[in-house]
Amino acid sequence: MGHGGNVIDELVTDHREVEELFGRIEALAPGEKDRKLYADQVTMELVRHSVAEEAYLYPAVREHVPNGDAMADEEIEDHAKAEQIMKDLEGCDAGDPEFDRLISMLMTEIRAHLADEEENLFPALRAACPPQALDELGDKVRQAKKMAPTRPHPSAPDTPPLNKLLAPGAGLVDRVRDALSGRGKKA
Repeated sequence: MGHGGNVIDELVTDHREVEELFGRIEALAPGEKDRKLYADQVTMELVRHSVAEEAYLYPAVREHVPNGDAMADEEIEDHAKAEQIMKDLEGCDAGDPEFDRLISMLMTEIRAHLADEEENLFPALRAACPPQALDELGDKVRQAKKMAPTRPHPSAPDTPPLNKLLAPGAGLVDRVRDALSGRGKKA
């Protein structure tokens, strides 16, 4: 993640990457161990993406878009549901029957969220925000994703300013844990 361009282009590219990982999971038979590898990768991408959206995208939506508060609140609520599913999924192996139930729930939740953003939120933001502001938001989102956590933290704050203060520290700890465990990497 970190593609360049304005915030909407950046986030839509992230959405396509997540969908590609979902496709890889769906292409494998239940119980196959690579399903867990791809689930870990999708979790890492979704957590970074969500943290960046909560830090920069949703505050911009609140500021610029008519009815932006309600839109941002709905998106943050979607993130909270998905984050709890990811946290529950973290403790499951691919062979665990709960894994299939949880990954299916996650895919359903995320696909609905992505569609809502792309069909409603992004067009509203594009209409309300000058192109230069969208470009600046894209830069901020890319920087936030570099420092963001890679594991779900359902009890962490999801609105500024606390989320911006705590995310880099949690991100550092998560990246160290990932490096030590090999999480998200093929053996």
